[in-house]
Amino acid sequence: MRILVVCGAGASSTFVAQRLRRAAETAGLAWDASAGTEGSASDSDHDLILVGPHLADRLDAIRENSNAPVAILPDDVFSDLDGSRTLVLARSLLAAGETPKGTS
Repeated sequence: MRILVVCGAGASSTFVAQRLRRAAETAGLAWDASAGTEGSASDSDHDLILVGPHLADRLDAIRENSNAPVAILPDDVFSDLDGSRTLVLARSLLAAGETPKGTS
């Protein structure tokens, strides 16, 4: 499973991606989480794209240009210090078959 965490400049998403990767590893999941910008979401080969809450106004554009499901992260994502809540969110989105780009 490959997950891309998107923020404006890629800095804050780095922290979220690292925490998500550690939480997945602790749960015994072979997941890769990486950080990037909106541009890196375009035509990426990730299985899921998680977007920082400060980019909520760009969500439709990111979905339009992505091949993977795209979801917004909660406002308090940066307080998820061990990545466990982000992991639960990612797992629930994937289990629910999060809708493909351009749909709700």
